[in-house]
Amino acid sequence: MNKQDFNEGLLGFLDASPTPFHATQNMAMMFENAGFIKLEEVDKWELQEGQKYYVTRNDSSIIAFTYPKIRAKYLMVGAHTDSPNLKLKPNPVIKEHGVVKFGVESYGGLLLNPWFDRDLSLAGRVSYLSHDNSVESALINVEKPITVVPSLAIHLDDKANKDKTINKQTDMCPILTTNEAFEFDEFIKWQLDKIGIRDVKEVYAHELSFYDTQKASFIGLHNDFISSARLDNLLSCYTAMVSICSLHVDKAMLFVATDHEEVGSESTSGAGGSFLENTLHRIFDDYEEYTQMVRSSLMISADNAHAIHPNFPSKHDAHHAPYINKGVVLKVNANQRYASNSTTISKFMNVASLLNEPLQNFVTRSDMGCGSTIGPITATRIGIDTIDVGLPTLAMHSIRELAGSEDAHSLYKILVGFQV
Repeated sequence: MNKQDFNEGLLGFLDASPTPFHATQNMAMMFENAGFIKLEEVDKWELQEGQKYYVTRNDSSIIAFTYPKIRAKYLMVGAHTDSPNLKLKPNPVIKEHGVVKFGVESYGGLLLNPWFDRDLSLAGRVSYLSHDNSVESALINVEKPITVVPSLAIHLDDKANKDKTINKQTDMCPILTTNEAFEFDEFIKWQLDKIGIRDVKEVYAHELSFYDTQKASFIGLHNDFISSARLDNLLSCYTAMVSICSLHVDKAMLFVATDHEEVGSESTSGAGGSFLENTLHRIFDDYEEYTQMVRSSLMISADNAHAIHPNFPSKHDAHHAPYINKGVVLKVNANQRYASNSTTISKFMNVASLLNEPLQNFVTRSDMGCGSTIGPITATRIGIDTIDVGLPTLAMHSIRELAGSEDAHSLYKILVGFQV
């Protein structure tokens, strides 16, 4: 796939995936179109050589894999489907001061300031009781901007440009309408009706998130950048998804995208859960074969990397500061916040070198904390040799992030050309 087609597809995927549920649904559709067969965890699996499969958990995590005749070792690529956002509380409606507003929680390490004065919509999963008394779930996406978190005017806060602090409980409530007759359950039923679900007896529960309605786009004089919400980590999800769809079934590859990375991965659908391990055991029901495969395989944990900020260069180690559009980043941390080691780094470098794809190194400043990824979690749980790589990004965890238009396609070429 050429770079232009790759990036155009990326923009569409980003716009269509406002939540982990939608991202997982869209990846599942892509896998279906590429000939992958859907599996259900509750069924008995009868895998056939020469086929490709995918399976989901919690509607928010997904695994796709090829099943070739020779599968003694796999190239595995891991990413995550979730991004920091404002999540709706269970009883969200607040009616006061002439408006209806929503109570929200901050999900993940959210950069709060950019959420003010943005055109926000709402999407996610809703569970309800149907008229035949069965509990069902559906994904909704309002799509149109319906709320905004208004800033406090500078006239009322003369320190706004000096030492602004934000109270997550009181300052971040999106306002919806001046019509105080608004009823939340009726609003949800309306959204379900829009997608053809009309047998709703009672709305039970929801997992809904706000998102910025501004579309993903190219930015820069020569379309140097891609600007979008949720680049962390849908950028890696898309790259790995397109890579495994591009491969011949004879190549043993697995892609896993899990939820809840931004809050620690400790869930049934997170990297700390059993999803990947369960799937691998069902691919290899013989324990000896399973162990041999794990110890012969490689996991590439793909997550975003901090590009050097041109206005804040002192926040980086000058010798380990990646640049946008200068290649995939190898992420290293002496305290195992990243799982890379000299062996896994060398394997990745060798493939990139053979393909003439550039690489960069990232190590955080020794006097600053370092984030982590699913890499160390997966390496610990599965026992698989792992490398952490990333795509250079600015404004990580903002409502709108910035990445290069060259780097993701470079990672795609490396993944497609990789030999374990």
